[in-house]
Amino acid sequence: MVQSGWRHLPHDADVEIEAWGPELARAFEQAAIAMTAVITDPDTICARDQIVVTLESKNPERLLFDWLNALVYEMDTRRMLFARFCVQIDENGLRADVWGERLDVTRHAPAVGVKGATYTNLHVRWNAGRGWVVNDVVDV
Repeated sequence: MVQSGWRHLPHDADVEIEAWGPELARAFEQAAIAMTAVITDPDTICARDQIVVTLESKNPERLLFDWLNALVYEMDTRRMLFARFCVQIDENGLRADVWGERLDVTRHAPAVGVKGATYTNLHVRWNAGRGWVVNDVVDV
C-alpha cells in the first residue's frame, strides 16, 4: 500500500515541496503540511479552530497552486497556522476542512514566512510506486 508523506527539496532561493499519497486528496494534504513545515514544526500547532476552503478548477496543477495560495491567504489574514487538513477533490475542484490556531510567535518560533506558491516546478502526476506526487516551489 502506498504511504503518504512529504519532503523539502533543495532550491537556490526558495523551498521546493514534494508530497505524495495514494489519492490526490492525500497528496494535497501532505503538500499543505510540507508548506507549514517551511514556517514551523507542524507538531507545535494545536488543531483547535476550523475553517473551510473551497476552490474550483478542473486542472490539477492549477488546483494545487490555488490550494497552497488559499492557505497562505488564510494564514496571513487570520494570523493562524494550520496543522490538520481533510481534503476532498472531485471533477469540479476542492473542498477542505482545515484546523489550526492563532500564531504564537514564542511557541511556534516561525523560521520564515511563505509568500505564496509559484509555477516553478509545479507538477501533479501519478507514480505507480508512490501514488499521486505533487511538487511546487513556494516563495519565502
